[in-house]
Amino acid sequence: MSTHIDLVEEQRTPLLNDDDDDDIVSCLSSNGPDASTLSPSPSPSPTTDPSQRLSSLDVFRGLTVALMILVDDAGGAFPSINHSPWFGVTLADFVMPFFLFGVGVSVSLAFKKMSSKRMATKKVILRTLKLFLLGLFLQGGYFHGRNHLTYGVDVGKIRWLGVLQRISIGYLLAAMSEIWLVNNNMVDSPATFVRKYYIQWMFAILLCSAYMCLLYGLYVPNWDYEALSMNFPGASESQIVHCEVRGSLEPPCNAVGLIDRIILGEHHLYQRPVYRRTKECSVNSPDYGPLPPNAPGWCLAPFDPEGILSSLMAAITCFVGLHFGHILVHFKGQMQRAFLWSMLLFPLLIAGYVFELLGIPICKPLYTLSYMCITAGASGLFLTIIYFVVDVKCFRKPTRLLEWMGMNALIIYAVAACDLLSAALQGFYWRSPENNLVDGTEMLFQAMLHSRKWGTLVFVLLEILFWGLVAGFLHMKGIYIKL
Repeated sequence: MSTHIDLVEEQRTPLLNDDDDDDIVSCLSSNGPDASTLSPSPSPSPTTDPSQRLSSLDVFRGLTVALMILVDDAGGAFPSINHSPWFGVTLADFVMPFFLFGVGVSVSLAFKKMSSKRMATKKVILRTLKLFLLGLFLQGGYFHGRNHLTYGVDVGKIRWLGVLQRISIGYLLAAMSEIWLVNNNMVDSPATFVRKYYIQWMFAILLCSAYMCLLYGLYVPNWDYEALSMNFPGASESQIVHCEVRGSLEPPCNAVGLIDRIILGEHHLYQRPVYRRTKECSVNSPDYGPLPPNAPGWCLAPFDPEGILSSLMAAITCFVGLHFGHILVHFKGQMQRAFLWSMLLFPLLIAGYVFELLGIPICKPLYTLSYMCITAGASGLFLTIIYFVVDVKCFRKPTRLLEWMGMNALIIYAVAACDLLSAALQGFYWRSPENNLVDGTEMLFQAMLHSRKWGTLVFVLLEILFWGLVAGFLHMKGIYIKL
C-alpha cells in the first residue's frame, strides 16, 4: 500500500476520489461562466481554479468527518447521540451512510470520462486494496485507542472488517458498475438518461434482493462461542445461543451474524458490539454498563456491525449517491438539479418509514432496507441543502472550515477519528498515565463548567475546530493526502 502526498497549486483530493472527480463549475465570480453551466470536462490541471470545484461536496465530506469525531468522542457523555443499541436510529447512525453516499457521488464524477476501461478497472482495484489495507491497519486491533498506551494485535484475532473496509467494498461495486454497466449513449432527454443507466440500476436491485433473500431466508441454528467466565476470572467458558429460527432480526439469531461467523470466524469479529448497550445486556442502557441479573447468554457474543452481508445493502447507498452524481453531470440548471434530487430523496425517506410500518425495522448493525432508505434520503437532503447554500447562493465563508476538512478528509479521519494523535499524546504523561495533555485538557473544561457532559462536549467541539484549522493549513500549503 502506498499512500502519497501531493503538493500542488489549487488541486484537492478528498477521501477516496480520483484526481478528476468533481471539477464541476460551482460558485464563480462575475467574470467567469455562469455557475449553472455544467459539462463534462477533462482532468483539472494543477492550476485549476478552486471555484471550478463542487465546493458543496467538500463541505458535505467535512461535515461527515466532523460528525464522526463528535459522536465518537462525545457519545459516551451523551448516549442519545451514540449509535442506537440495536433498533432505531440516532445521530451517530447517519455517519456511515453519509460516507458511502459521498463516495457514490464522487465515483459518478470521477468516471464521467474514461480513456480506457481496463486502466480504470486496474485503478479501482488498486485503490480498493489500499483502502481495505488501511482500514485493516487502523481498525484491525493493532491500535488500542485512547486511554491505552499499548499497541499490537494477535493475528489470530485480527478484525477483518471495519469502516474503511466497508467503504472500499461499496466503492468497488459502485465504480465497477460505473465502468462496465453504463451505456455510451448521449443523454439529451429523460428517456436517454434511463437507457444509459438502467443496467446499473438493475444491478443495484439485484444486490438488494440478494441481501433480502439471505436475511430472511437463511436458517440460523444454535451456536456457541467462548466468553470470559463470570465465576472464574481469567478463564473462559462456552456459551450456547439458542436460535433455530429463520428471518429473525434480533441480535443473537440473524443471518448477518451467521454469515460472518461462518466465513470470518468469531475471533475476527468486533468484540464489543452495540447490543451490549441494550436493556437486556446493560443496567445503564442505552450506555454500556454491567450485565443485569439473568442477562441472556448472547450479551457477550461478538458481532461485526460492518459485516459481509450488511455491506451488500450498504453498497446500495453508494448507488444512490451515484444517481445524484449522474443528475449533477447531465442536468445543467442548478435549480433543476435540486428539483430532481428532491424527487429522489423524499420518496426514499417516505419509503423507509413505510418499510418500518410494514415490519422491516430500522437497524444500523444489520443495515436493513428501511435504514438504508431513510439514511440515504437524509444524505441526499443534506447534500441538496448544502449545494443550495454553498454553490447556488455562494454562502461559502460560514462553511469554510468544513470545506477544508473535506479536502483532506482521509488524513483527518485516520489521525483524529481513529484517535492516532490523541493516543500518541497520551504517551507523554507526568508520573501517572492519567496525567497527560489530552485528559488534562478535557478535565479542565469539565471543572470549569462543573459538568462532565458539557465539559466533554466543549472539548470535542474545540477538537473539531483544531482539525479544521489543521486542514486549512494543509490547504494553504497545497498539501492533499490521498490513496
